[in-house]
Amino acid sequence: MQSRIIYLVGPMGAGKSTIGRLLANDLGLSFTDTDQEIEARCGAEIAWIFDVEGEEGFRKREAEVLRDLSQQPAQIIATGGGTVMYAENRKIISATGFVVFLDAAVDTLVRRMEKDKSRPLLQKPNRDEVIRDLYAEREPVYRELADVVVSTSRGNPRQVVNKIVDALNQ
Repeated sequence: MQSRIIYLVGPMGAGKSTIGRLLANDLGLSFTDTDQEIEARCGAEIAWIFDVEGEEGFRKREAEVLRDLSQQPAQIIATGGGTVMYAENRKIISATGFVVFLDAAVDTLVRRMEKDKSRPLLQKPNRDEVIRDLYAEREPVYRELADVVVSTSRGNPRQVVNKIVDALNQ
């Protein structure tokens, strides 16, 4: 069993929550999705938090959740797509765990997110362009932070989990 936290980073639509649940099950660890944890603590959906507090308010809550989770025992943590854009969060992640960048081709992300109505950053008429711009801005940061990069564009979640487990065992 892995003795430290495994952080899953990557763009929305890369499969962090799906892969995280499967990986946690395989490794006998708990799983936390930071977005779901924020919603549970606030008693409100992320879209509402964005509406009331703006992205800055949401990001403060996200950093607090990340700090708290990083102090807990080994587990799998799926981060929000923008979590890594804040230096404090990158410092916490790199100091307390093993980082897996779940990468996916932009066209794959666009396809996966085309019907998603829950993401505040995508509630714009040009959502394909938003996804492309966010990916271009964030991808170098994901890559720099990562201990391993695994593509989720092809294959199924089980194959992705197997690749991560192989990387952890090396």
